[in-house]
Amino acid sequence: MVKKVSRSEEEWRKLLAPEEFQVCRKKGTERAFSGKYHDCKDPGIYRCACCGADLFSSETKFDSGTGWPSFWDPLAAENVLMLEDDGFWMKRTEVTCAACDAHLGHVFDDGPAPTGQRYCINSAALKLAGKK
Repeated sequence: MVKKVSRSEEEWRKLLAPEEFQVCRKKGTERAFSGKYHDCKDPGIYRCACCGADLFSSETKFDSGTGWPSFWDPLAAENVLMLEDDGFWMKRTEVTCAACDAHLGHVFDDGPAPTGQRYCINSAALKLAGKK
């Protein structure tokens, strides 16, 4: 069971850097190849930049060539939500943090085995915590 985190827009603005706020709270996206984690190979757990929820493991990260961090599976399915996204004249599946509803990115069906999924996630939505 995921514990919900709720804050006002003003509280989020105070807690987050401007790019984090734009991506996570306003459903923005960073430019391809500009995020700090797109080519990061450090081991650890990728957490939500807003609330700290554990989202992805470096063990499922792969180089998709898209310019954004890509993962073939979330750390725990209950930690992320999939929502229909019909914006920008295309049908996609948005990925959000189940705890705080932060926009993370999108998931596509062109990833590697074993899941065939590519969770294309904005670096600005993540914080890497080292392995314990």
